[in-house]
Amino acid sequence: MAQNFDMIVIGAGPGGYVAAIRGAQLGLKVCVVEREHLGGICLNWGCIPTKALLRSSEVFHLMERAKEFGLSAEKIDYDLPAVVKRSRGVAKQMEGGIKGLFKKNKVDVVMGEAKIVAKGKVSVKTDKGTEELTAKNIIVATGARARELPGLEADGDLVWTYKAALDPVRMPKKLLVIGSGAIGIEFASFYNTLGADTTVVEVMDRVLPVEDEDISKFAKKQFVKQGMKIMEKAMVKQLDRGKGKVTAHIETGGKIEKMEFDTVISAVGIVGNVEGLGLEELGVKIDRTHVVTDEYCRTGVEGVYAIGDIAGAPWLAHKASHEGVMVADLIGGQKAHPIKPETIAGCTYCHPQVASVGYTEAKAKELGYKIKVGRFPFIGNGKAVALGEPEGMVKTIFDEKTGELLGAHMVGAEVTEMIQGYVIGRKLETTEEDLMETVFPHPTLSEMMHESVLDAYGRVIHM
Repeated sequence: MAQNFDMIVIGAGPGGYVAAIRGAQLGLKVCVVEREHLGGICLNWGCIPTKALLRSSEVFHLMERAKEFGLSAEKIDYDLPAVVKRSRGVAKQMEGGIKGLFKKNKVDVVMGEAKIVAKGKVSVKTDKGTEELTAKNIIVATGARARELPGLEADGDLVWTYKAALDPVRMPKKLLVIGSGAIGIEFASFYNTLGADTTVVEVMDRVLPVEDEDISKFAKKQFVKQGMKIMEKAMVKQLDRGKGKVTAHIETGGKIEKMEFDTVISAVGIVGNVEGLGLEELGVKIDRTHVVTDEYCRTGVEGVYAIGDIAGAPWLAHKASHEGVMVADLIGGQKAHPIKPETIAGCTYCHPQVASVGYTEAKAKELGYKIKVGRFPFIGNGKAVALGEPEGMVKTIFDEKTGELLGAHMVGAEVTEMIQGYVIGRKLETTEEDLMETVFPHPTLSEMMHESVLDAYGRVIHM
């Protein structure tokens, strides 16, 4: 006999598990179907464990700089298996936390492979057989996986995707990272800091191509200073795999350059996990491996929603979580607020960190805005200098006519924590006047946010 629910969520990543908890809070009977790990890729093989690795490399970097701070540290080294073990332990702890939240909120969990076999009906293949579930509302939150290009497929030994890079079989000596988006540049930053001779190949004309051009240029300068080799407007055409080595054929300017590496990390994007769910048979439209939805994540098939990475860009955990809440509210009869992509911050945890929200300078101009732009360097901030982190920049973009904050872009220490101030500002439709009249505490890095606004209007104090 089928088990009946008000809402079935397929996938327990940051979109799915949040949707399930919110649905339960609203009094709905909720079931989550997950095929592998509670918390999904983000918690187990993405956002959380990568930050644990990057924290270790950050501490190692500071240890190497001990003398600058009047400290003494000898025979500085690292234990890669121990670094990885800590990272995996953090992920396991977080997964246990989700189990506790499901129990607290009385959310049912079925571990297995789900397929929507008919409207309101889900069949799940489990270790014990097949379970039949029914619900008026079904949320698809199956996420995405690494894109693999022909000839550049991962093998877990010489060529890695993010999973192998998070649990490496060795420390790379000479590393090639294909792709300089958030995933690629974070792994490049981690392994480069630990001593790998690192080359990053980016097909676009600059690293971190979705970021504002000024930020990309500044970040590149820092990466090169740290010893990375950056190849822009370049493409890996072929990988010749040998014993313990890979020869990469890299095309730049119409010429092929052959370079040898012992390890390659492929970070060339993601594809949605849409296969085997029965979506197209139901009439759900799929475009380039992603489910097509409206602003409320409705698929056009009554009672079927799609959230998170499977529903398209931006591919961010916090976007997925808020979509989960929105859809649960919609199902539960509450007021639902659509998510606007231009109000969602992007954060990259390389060294230096990069964070942004809203329009880049180029995009604002393309949209027809007449703009005012402000910039402020970390070197002009007392807290940044005291921290030993004087390399960075804050950039703000305003509509000259209305004073609306159109975009904010940062590179430097702790900017992933600071960006939320501008996110709130955009949500509240803050103007330059509001920001200029706000008292920022001293000494903090956040004072640079204030100074950047002042600079846009010719009132900067410390520059």
